[in-house]
Amino acid sequence: MSKRNLSEKIKLQSYNDMFGEDENTEIVVQEQIKDVALSELYTFKNHPFKVSDDAKMEEMVESVKQYGILVPAIARERVEGGYELISGHRRHHAATLAGLETMPVMIKDCSDDEATVIMVDANIQREDISISEKAKAYRMKYDAMKHQGMAGGVTLDEMSETAGESSKTIQRLICLSNLSDEYLELIDSKKLGIAQGIDLSHIPEEHREVVLKVMKDMGLIINMEQSARIKNASKEGLFSEQWLREILNYKKPVVRKVVFNQSRLDSYFEPNMTNEDIEGIIVKLLDEWKAKGGRG
Repeated sequence: MSKRNLSEKIKLQSYNDMFGEDENTEIVVQEQIKDVALSELYTFKNHPFKVSDDAKMEEMVESVKQYGILVPAIARERVEGGYELISGHRRHHAATLAGLETMPVMIKDCSDDEATVIMVDANIQREDISISEKAKAYRMKYDAMKHQGMAGGVTLDEMSETAGESSKTIQRLICLSNLSDEYLELIDSKKLGIAQGIDLSHIPEEHREVVLKVMKDMGLIINMEQSARIKNASKEGLFSEQWLREILNYKKPVVRKVVFNQSRLDSYFEPNMTNEDIEGIIVKLLDEWKAKGGRG
């Protein structure tokens, strides 16, 4: 297979490209649209996007009951029989809940990598996608495009152009995909920051497991300063569970600072007195106060 950019090969970079009105859009892969029994449609392998029974799904079910499935799903034939859904998992679920037996499907003849690119591009710009879903989806598309022989930087640039996000953001999200689902759930719920997640993505999995265990034991979530220290300690061979517990137990001393406004100082000290003179008098008075046991 040619090592050309998948986006150039498929000419199908977004959901709008699939169902837009541009007559010049070229689709290289073979396709046909037909009604397929819902029971013959199977979930895409490692599909990263969640299908939830939420308010939006309820609205979709009501729409399906009234109008049917207006936009065909996308699928490809399975060697085992039936079809693998590439795009349209939410429509398939809504059709099931609405009591339909079949739904319109665009059948495509495409490779694993081509199917992955289409699947991600068809979903990635939805507004309700979580950080973990984006991270997993971008990782799948990145790996699929890399299989075609594209250099990492070029792949990120192409993904950035398609998704409308900076290549740096996409790269950071891909890093997050190294984390376990438990970590990603913490990030999705905003308990753990993305920056901390990025730091943890660069340490070995066994160290991440220790961090998760200690956070649970101590009932806390690491901050940015702590995650940076953990990353450096892991890199330098200093990381251990004992070391981690010590730095998480460390409490910074409270920095105390007392500031007098100008009018209050003027009520006690002559205008020609220097700051050093004023400080000396205050310290002397405090020493006398301390000598009396801190009593007035």
